[in-house]
Amino acid sequence: VQLQASGGGLVQPGGSLRLSCAAVGLTLNDYGVAWFRQAPGKEREGVSTISSSDGETAYGAAVKGRFTISRDKAQNTVYLQMNSLKPEDTAVYYCAVSIGKAAQILGIFAPDSYDFWGQGTLVTVSS
Repeated sequence: VQLQASGGGLVQPGGSLRLSCAAVGLTLNDYGVAWFRQAPGKEREGVSTISSSDGETAYGAAVKGRFTISRDKAQNTVYLQMNSLKPEDTAVYYCAVSIGKAAQILGIFAPDSYDFWGQGTLVTVSS
């Protein structure tokens, strides 16, 4: 299984980016998928999740109302649309897939709930 996160870059405050998480060897629509981020010197933080069953979404408090997670079944890809970006959104963003039921026990924003991780894509928000 390989997850490929892409779409990061340098953007000015208030700008937008769309991150992509593409999978090889796994059908993303069959599993819960999450985006996490990690800024220098900080712990990995859950950003957003989308469930496998009904596509229910969830967002961290810091990004709610600005970020949107979605799936493209045909492309086997999950996206994270990020709007109204702030300097504090600067981080490496990772996508992750949960195969089992760990998220039901540990929580959807617990990194240990996820079995496969992409390599990360850097988002820098700066003027």
